[in-house]
Amino acid sequence: MILHRYFASRFFRTFMGVAVVFFLIMLSVDLLDQLRRFASADATFGDLLVLSLLNIPKAYYAILPLIMILATIALFISLARSSELVVTRAAGRSALNSLLAPLAVALLIGVFAVGVLNPIVASTSKEFESRSDALRGDSSVLSIGSSGLWLRQGTAAGQTVIRAQSANLDGTLLTDVTFLTFDPDGTPSTRVNAASAELVTGAWVLRDAKSWQLAGVTTPEANALFQPELTIQSTLTPDQIRDSFGTPSSIPIWELPSFIDRLQTAGFSAQRHLVWFHTELATPVFLVSMVLIGASFTLRHQRGGRTGLMVMFAILLAFVIYFIRNFAQVLGENGQLPVLLAAWAPPLAAIGISMGFLLHNEDG
Repeated sequence: MILHRYFASRFFRTFMGVAVVFFLIMLSVDLLDQLRRFASADATFGDLLVLSLLNIPKAYYAILPLIMILATIALFISLARSSELVVTRAAGRSALNSLLAPLAVALLIGVFAVGVLNPIVASTSKEFESRSDALRGDSSVLSIGSSGLWLRQGTAAGQTVIRAQSANLDGTLLTDVTFLTFDPDGTPSTRVNAASAELVTGAWVLRDAKSWQLAGVTTPEANALFQPELTIQSTLTPDQIRDSFGTPSSIPIWELPSFIDRLQTAGFSAQRHLVWFHTELATPVFLVSMVLIGASFTLRHQRGGRTGLMVMFAILLAFVIYFIRNFAQVLGENGQLPVLLAAWAPPLAAIGISMGFLLHNEDG
């Protein structure tokens, strides 16, 4: 037990050391990028530093597997050079037994990442997008809630809020829809209810529409007008609507199941969010596979030579598995692979491959 605590402590300290180095490097690079992006905006250095700190967690979360395998390589090379692995073997402990503590630490880090870091990343990503949009003068056009989906479009002449009960997969055909137009000063001017609304180039085409004039009218219902077809000018495009759903990474994992339900109720496809959800659940297993890959190439005597070559092979295999994981995720999002297969197959395959290497090297 003491030996396991020692290896766990060494591995955690090594992981934190690598993590701090990557954080400082990424902060410097991102800060330079923000200075370039908002060079013409009215933003202070403090504003850009806050933007960088808000943007770092998302990128940092994405490279956790890289940090994990580098920490694993650094740990086992250090243990091998100090002959601690030799002493461990001489004490009757196998090399595979020495892996239990680092694997447990990697699993706990993965659980912490999914349960705690994931909501933090979602919150900071939203705040980053909000502050970036404020500096650029943009805004999101779509929101999905329990009462349906909401869109917003606007020009210098005023804003229009759109609420629909449901929509097609790309958000260009809405049903049971309401348009509420506001003047530039925020005063409601017109309300339109329609059975459906279809987005065409530059306009919404409403069918079975009933409109009310709200500005300067005491009884809007007295002047209500029914039209079989009505056209309302629009600045929205299908791409804007699709992009406004938000990436799955911007939604905390604890809220993702209910968001998926709302998407499906509104008539949208939730395949991308389902794949992301299961990929996140598989993150602890994927981090464990990174430890096993790193150990399979570095858990050996250094006097055998070729240490640099083994390190290169470990990192190369980790990148291959990482690429396969992302590729499988894309295939899952496109519906070409089942959700569970796309999310869980790459980390489980990586564990199987690395365990094969370890058993071959240790037991022949």
